[in-house]
Amino acid sequence: MAKQKSSKFMQPMAISEELAAVVGKGPMPRTEVTKKLWAYIKANKRQDPKNKRNIIPDEKLGRVIGKKTINMFEMTKAVSKHLS
Repeated sequence: MAKQKSSKFMQPMAISEELAAVVGKGPMPRTEVTKKLWAYIKANKRQDPKNKRNIIPDEKLGRVIGKKTINMFEMTKAVSKHLS
């Protein structure tokens, strides 16, 4: 039986210094990065109370996703620039 190839999402990736400041040192899979990013956002109350889909970055998060409010779908694209 052929060994099942692990998906790209599960492949550990190198993390930029800016992203490591938020989610911790890598390498880690994209899924783990997303999980830790959301834990950070919730712990630091970075969601817009009026529209929970919007993220209001603080200083640390701003270095990763940009300085202005971003929605959670755009955030994924911004974060992927910090993974290699």
